[in-house]
Amino acid sequence: MLEIVRIEKPKGVIVQYGGQTPLKLARALEAAGVPVIGTSPDAIDRAEDRERFQHAVERLKLKQPANATVTTIEMAVEKAKEIGYPLVVRPSYVLGGRAMEIVYDEADLRRYFQTAVSVSNDAPVLLDHFLDDAVEVDVDAICDGEMVLIGGIMEHIEQAGVLVLR
Repeated sequence: MLEIVRIEKPKGVIVQYGGQTPLKLARALEAAGVPVIGTSPDAIDRAEDRERFQHAVERLKLKQPANATVTTIEMAVEKAKEIGYPLVVRPSYVLGGRAMEIVYDEADLRRYFQTAVSVSNDAPVLLDHFLDDAVEVDVDAICDGEMVLIGGIMEHIEQAGVLVLR
């Protein structure tokens, strides 16, 4: 990507319309001096880094399921006891549902950590209390800093927190 930018010399790049891959490139592009147009790399990080997002939700006094960000299986088992099962577990830096599962007990949680993901300080896992009969809604909005325009509201038809991959 950086080689293409070097050759083409664009005035900037827009990363928010290409899925997960360009979002992950945003910081590298910014570090290389490429202007990122639209959503800033820091704003992307605020949405993808679940710990930062959780703090923003708490600061705004919004409701959220009990949750934790963990970096080891031992920490996950401890936090799961505090939160309670079932849990939605997923990598912290994933917005779309890849490697997301519902676990119902400690055995499920341990299996998830052994088979589904590699976990480290750089790749934490998010634990969310699974809400039975919840409704998941996506709201697409843009804001100029003062006015918010809602472009669309979509109710998911699958169980909240569960992405069906085919």
